[in-house]
Amino acid sequence: MDSIIELQRQTHEEIERFERALYTLLSRPQPTHDKRIQNEHRAADMLDRISSRLVTLNNLYSDEDARNAEIELLSAPSQKHDLSEFYSRLVKIQEHHSKYPDTVPGGFDLELAALLEDPNQDGLDDEYEEEDPVSLLFSGEEAYGKYLDLYANHTAYCNLKNIGKRPGYLQYLDLLLAAQSGLLHGDISKETRFGKDYQTYITNLHGYLLSFAKRTRPLVDIDSQQKEADEEFNQKWEAQEISGWDEIASKSKATNGDAELGIWCSACQKQYSKQTVYDAHLKSKKHIKAVAKEAQSGTAPANPNGSSTPTAPSVNNASQSSAKIRIRTSARFTYLSTSLLVSLVPTLNETKSNVERRFSLTAREREQELLEQSNPTPAPPVPSGDAGAEEEEEEEERIYNPLKLPLGWDGKPIPYWLYKLHGLGVEYRCEICSDHVYMGRKNFDRHFQTTSLLALLNILQESRHAFGMRALGLPNTKHFHEITKIEDALSLAEKLKQEGRHEIFEQETMEELEDDEGNVYNRKTYEDLKKQGLI
Repeated sequence: MDSIIELQRQTHEEIERFERALYTLLSRPQPTHDKRIQNEHRAADMLDRISSRLVTLNNLYSDEDARNAEIELLSAPSQKHDLSEFYSRLVKIQEHHSKYPDTVPGGFDLELAALLEDPNQDGLDDEYEEEDPVSLLFSGEEAYGKYLDLYANHTAYCNLKNIGKRPGYLQYLDLLLAAQSGLLHGDISKETRFGKDYQTYITNLHGYLLSFAKRTRPLVDIDSQQKEADEEFNQKWEAQEISGWDEIASKSKATNGDAELGIWCSACQKQYSKQTVYDAHLKSKKHIKAVAKEAQSGTAPANPNGSSTPTAPSVNNASQSSAKIRIRTSARFTYLSTSLLVSLVPTLNETKSNVERRFSLTAREREQELLEQSNPTPAPPVPSGDAGAEEEEEEEERIYNPLKLPLGWDGKPIPYWLYKLHGLGVEYRCEICSDHVYMGRKNFDRHFQTTSLLALLNILQESRHAFGMRALGLPNTKHFHEITKIEDALSLAEKLKQEGRHEIFEQETMEELEDDEGNVYNRKTYEDLKKQGLI
């Protein structure tokens, strides 16, 4: 409608309904961290809508002319054609609906329901996958805002010059936690902090911390806190009360040969960035000729390129001003980052604990954790009568196995007496099999089977011992049965090698053979006589 009074009433109603919806949203239980972040983002969205309507309402109340015209129209004395205004407005309404026939009535109700809805809250649709726009705000390392993802900032910090030993990621987190007791990175040398690389690093760090704080705490006015910290920094900077940066303003004014500002040579009309380069050029022929020419003429030599050359004071002043701006910017972002880190100390501690825990996991456990994060377990459905009966049946079907006995062919634990009979509770460790433990004497004896028998029986799972013997360069024969130590197996192989030589000698000397006449000789004598043709 075009009535300003009606627009004000409608805006008041929407604001009141938004406030009730906000109370309903914040009073919901928040069992998990994800739910809390989702509710806070929805509440922040409602607050933004309330503030925008308050601005609109303020503008409507500020328009005194429209309000007075509407009030005069409503309070006009009765005339002959009292319904003329009513019909004119009715015509406008009809024209609007004929122009927009698909307009859905109650659009505000749909908007409010979309903010308050909780998809799949009854658990009826198990295949329903909720589109969560809040999860898209966080990276995988941040885990829905539980941890900080500072790997890129850690790499940038390690690439800074003159910082000494490059810290690891855990040591870098400790450096950030040290912001509770003082200004951030106060232990870095001033040459590093005054450089451009540090300015880029601290700017990116502040941008990430500010973005993370806004994403994880949408109901907190982070911008106002940063504004207050910025005003506090300006006051301390003017008073030179910031530790580690307090003498910079006076020092930058007095610096004339600093590496950042450069050294000006009036004779050569050239600026040098380092003292060593400036000292070396003093002995060059060009400088000596330029000094002599300047002494004769009394003026500086002209620029051979024909362009105007800046004088030494102007160049130094420009360099000093740019250096002061860069240093002040670095100090400002360092101060603001410190204020953000103080508020993010609990999250930093959680991040450090998570990194230490992940370092202790194996690759398989990390993959399993990633799969569990990508496929979270659904919330348990509300139990009903039929669901309760099904749960009771499932509890009856659950196998009671407190002793963790092996399962038999029927999928049930074997009897305990059979478990004790076969000695399945006794552990046998084999060092050749990479310290694998075999439960029971039968399994232990079976793993000593030779490779030919394994190929015959096709028992692939028992070839671990044969592979270990092959890796040691030993045959998997019956001589090595019951040998589980690598040292024992090697010593036995050496002993068998020596005994094998004695057996060959004894076979040649002790074996007896008989010729056609009945004479008995040993094998060696018999073969020698036969080669000579005497037998």
